[in-house]
Amino acid sequence: MKLIGLTGGAGSGKSTVSAMLRELGATVIDADDAAHAVYEPGSPGFDAVIHEFGPEYARDGRIDRARLGALAFHDAGARGRLNAIVHPLVRDWMAARTVEVVDRGAEVVVHDVPLLFENGLEGLYSTLLLVYVPEDVLLERLVQGRGLTEDRARAMIAAQMPIEEKRKLAHHVIDNSGSREATRQQVERIWRDDLAVR
Repeated sequence: MKLIGLTGGAGSGKSTVSAMLRELGATVIDADDAAHAVYEPGSPGFDAVIHEFGPEYARDGRIDRARLGALAFHDAGARGRLNAIVHPLVRDWMAARTVEVVDRGAEVVVHDVPLLFENGLEGLYSTLLLVYVPEDVLLERLVQGRGLTEDRARAMIAAQMPIEEKRKLAHHVIDNSGSREATRQQVERIWRDDLAVR
């Protein structure tokens, strides 16, 4: 079994690349799915977040992820406290899903982890893939594509390791600033040369 780490900046197009890897035969386990799961009402993550940040960070019985995200991106101390709660739960959830899919016969498992380098997780993976888009394009995609304010988008980008630093740490860089077809060609080449089980 090969365990692959996939990462990139906010707005870089990790979900696009994840979908392409699934089409090629990989099993993808997404840290964003894990984050949703560990916040579920009644879970230890839900209770810990409300205890740490207060009941105003719940809405309609669920964690208000938009409000919590806005706090975390603008307040490094709050971000550190949130990460201390959520990251261990996310890692445990992803490890459990990985065991499940390997038991079912998965040969190539991709972990889609936005903060892979920031959290020092490189050592877990045999291969590290970075979905790369220049910072100015990231900013444009977050503002125009996701409807964020420019301030919020800049805060999101600033909260992550600079994309150019991530480039130096990855085994493979997938440049997603061009056409979808150009991205697909890069993904297929990396799959053929390095990821596919022979």
